Amino acid sequence: MKMYLAGEWVDRDQKIEVVNPFDGRVFDTVPKAGIEDVDAAVASAERGARIMAAMSGYQRYEILMRAAALMRERVEDLGRAITMEEGKVIAEGRGEAERAIQTMTGSAEESKRLSGEVVPLDGAPTWTGQLGFTLRVPCGVVAAISPFNFPLNLVAHKVGPALAAGNAVIIKPASDTPLSALKLTEILVEAGAPAEAVQCVTGSGGSIGDALVADPRVRKVTFTGSRDVGEHICRTAGLKKVTMELGSNSPLIVMPDADMDKVVAGTVASGFSNAGQVCISAQRILTNEDVYADYLDALTEGVKGISTGDPLDETVKMGPMVRPQDAERVHDWIDEAVAGGARAIVGGEYEGSVHAPTIVADVKPEMRISCDELFGPAVAVTPFSDIEDAIAMANDSNYGLSAAIFTQNIDWAMKFAREVDSGNLMINSGPQWRADLMPYGGVKESGMGKEGPKYAVEEMTELKMVIYHP
Repeated sequence: MKMYLAGEWVDRDQKIEVVNPFDGRVFDTVPKAGIEDVDAAVASAERGARIMAAMSGYQRYEILMRAAALMRERVEDLGRAITMEEGKVIAEGRGEAERAIQTMTGSAEESKRLSGEVVPLDGAPTWTGQLGFTLRVPCGVVAAISPFNFPLNLVAHKVGPALAAGNAVIIKPASDTPLSALKLTEILVEAGAPAEAVQCVTGSGGSIGDALVADPRVRKVTFTGSRDVGEHICRTAGLKKVTMELGSNSPLIVMPDADMDKVVAGTVASGFSNAGQVCISAQRILTNEDVYADYLDALTEGVKGISTGDPLDETVKMGPMVRPQDAERVHDWIDEAVAGGARAIVGGEYEGSVHAPTIVADVKPEMRISCDELFGPAVAVTPFSDIEDAIAMANDSNYGLSAAIFTQNIDWAMKFAREVDSGNLMINSGPQWRADLMPYGGVKESGMGKEGPKYAVEEMTELKMVIYHP
């Protein structure tokens, strides 16, 4: 596919190969953009931003709703593209496409809800009849840098609110998975987005990322990815607005009164979907010592039922990781934990990009498989004694994106909600649950700012204070 730059589909001599993670086959290419392309994209987006800002909210709503309708017509093509370039099973690919439609629809609705408020200036002792109100206005040019693991919906979470708020947006998709973003760009252009309001520039973050985020004409950066890259972007961006959705090693707490069937289902769904390549995957399974053995027995049976293979096969439950080196890394972390006294009771092996679903028991909190972000199809199970111990272990992390507890005890549940340091808190569900309309974001080194169309629109606008003096 070509990239979309300054209102045109353009190619370049240098290419990036798009590889099917399951069989390693190159099935498409995209241009490898250079610094000059970034400059052209930003200059074009500046013009596009002026057009978008002059549009009414209803006009922006119509564009985004037409885009959502086109996505609905092409949902199978979008789902297949996701699976082909990223490796998640086809059911998950279709599911992501469906979610992206909801994200775009929600963004369209927010186009009509941009509003300010009357400020009660008469509450100030210096008031002499002034009338005050706020206006919410677009930032201008938004740089949207997306990860490989949700190559359509996480792009939609950036592009939809950016356009809803009246901005222009420059998409920089992950190099491994650029096709979904390009297909969404096609749809937006077809839906009537101004030609220069959307740019999609394909290239490695190392070659074009710094130039994009450092450009002073870019007034907002929204990024989803690793903690280290997020910190680098913040240092590079300078004085502009940023939203950072970064890493995690989500804890899942199993209390002694938990419904074991629900716990196992929640662990399997949250720990192994998309081969564990989800920032809110269940990673640290903190299990009360009274039910520790029973939980491991039940989880073993659940994980043994996860079939692996070609993600386009409708019967396969888990596909490959995005790159062979990622499967090798997960394997190395598991071996390191086993060498330190943990037990790999299911799985542990890999072939190419396909890593077997794995349970690692008796994990010490200081082991890398527990204290770092694994981002792979394995869960680390650790025993604890009581709720205070569980909360202390859950909080013993630099991260804080999502956390979960299974219990029927309302006091334990509310203690968890109040005391665990996390942006998202699940009671009787795994940590990976997300509704696309909700405020979503982390604390500590898991980032700053919120996604979800309503909340992202606020992040992508500036608030002006207007005071009328009589």
